Amino acid sequence: MASFPAILRSEWTKIRSVRSTVWTLALTFVVTVGIGALLSLLTNNNFTEFRRNEQSPFDATGTAFAGIMLGELAIIVFGVLAIGNEYSSGMIRVTLAAVPQRATLLGGKAAVLGTLALVVSLVTAFVTFFVGQSLLGSHSTTLGEPHVLRAVFGAALYLTMLCLFSAGVTTMLHNQTLALGVLVPFFFLLSPILSAVPKVKTLAHYFPDYAGSRMLLVYEQHGQPYGPWPGFLICLAWTAAALAGGALVLKQRDA
Repeated sequence: MASFPAILRSEWTKIRSVRSTVWTLALTFVVTVGIGALLSLLTNNNFTEFRRNEQSPFDATGTAFAGIMLGELAIIVFGVLAIGNEYSSGMIRVTLAAVPQRATLLGGKAAVLGTLALVVSLVTAFVTFFVGQSLLGSHSTTLGEPHVLRAVFGAALYLTMLCLFSAGVTTMLHNQTLALGVLVPFFFLLSPILSAVPKVKTLAHYFPDYAGSRMLLVYEQHGQPYGPWPGFLICLAWTAAALAGGALVLKQRDA
């Protein structure tokens, strides 16, 4: 029976030894910071034109995080690959032989993935914010302004929960290609389409991507279904459900 610290060390070794997982984490940082910087620069240079017909307050934090959608894609791929590589290579059988306590094994995987994703997401969120504000010039904001620090932490927590959600789904499906085939359309096709259909858009408001976008809000506008803290709880519920489903399938199904 492997100890939990031994499981953590093993999972950490697996993740850092697979190049694709390292690259996807790096890509999460690069695209989130890069696109946010580009949009912040364009906004500063064309501020009057961009804001000509806008009545709502300018959200400098949201502008800096304009690239987070592609960051979402990168960290989803990271969560899928971190779990799915073992299934595609067949190494999961060796892992389960060494650690027959399957729920404990998944807990160790989630702990390592979650910690690594959180660290990278925090660095990404704060660098994105500061780079974006430096390029917004006189239109920038600071962490000391109301709700700004909460929004920056919200971005980091959202990316972390997306990673763990993706890991849970991949554990349920036992296949990284199938997991990507489900997750990418769900986040980037199904959810946006349903959000645009009046009769079902209320349902889409409770999908994890919409709930996650609430976590980045600095200004809550009239007519929005809920604010940042309900968004956090909804994302957390999706993540917990995915990991619980993954644990259940892992315990009941052969590798």
